[in-house]
Amino acid sequence: MILAPNTEHELLERAYALAGFPLGELAAQRGITCPVDLRREKGWVGMLLETCLGATAGSKPEQDFQDLGIELKSIPISHSGKPLETTFVCVAPLTGVHGLTWENSHIRNKLSKVLWVPVEGEREIPLAERRVGMPLIWQPSEKEEQQLKADWEELMEFIVLGKVHEISAKHGEFLQLRPKAAHSKIKTEAYGAKGQPIKTLPRGFYLRTQFTAKILARHFLLPDSE
Repeated sequence: MILAPNTEHELLERAYALAGFPLGELAAQRGITCPVDLRREKGWVGMLLETCLGATAGSKPEQDFQDLGIELKSIPISHSGKPLETTFVCVAPLTGVHGLTWENSHIRNKLSKVLWVPVEGEREIPLAERRVGMPLIWQPSEKEEQQLKADWEELMEFIVLGKVHEISAKHGEFLQLRPKAAHSKIKTEAYGAKGQPIKTLPRGFYLRTQFTAKILARHFLLPDSE
């Protein structure tokens, strides 16, 4: 078992040391079986990186490196360095939301400082051969935080008003709210339009690829196409 890093610098050094290695090799070094693909193992890459870097949160609703105040996010990228899919941040609260603000929200805590680890994600590359890229530490700028807050408040208003079923992919500029469940039989508590308890699919907050593309482009000086 790898002990948790004591400093941000130590964490970043560990992440740099992974860059260039194929996932299969990193898994073998730690006695972890590499799946053939990610269809049934959506979180496998993140789990492998957590193990390699000494993350401590596991499945707890905390930052992955809570003593450092840093969240770990892997991000599959194309040959040109663009994100290939949206990034799951955390499960959205559907009950007990009155009085909740962006400032004291779980998602804001998660996004206050992030260690991004790009990983090759092109489907023609076998999972075991996909290499880890160069990491970066990111904190939202004032402008980014304002937009994330505006998106969060827009989405949470639907939840508070019992209109969670009216939320669609068009809501939120940087932040999306989407179903987050292994299958459609998984249900959770929420409120209906008249305040009555209802059952619905769990929802999760996701960062759009346009947002994460800007983060990568700014850090790695990539062309930032809209």
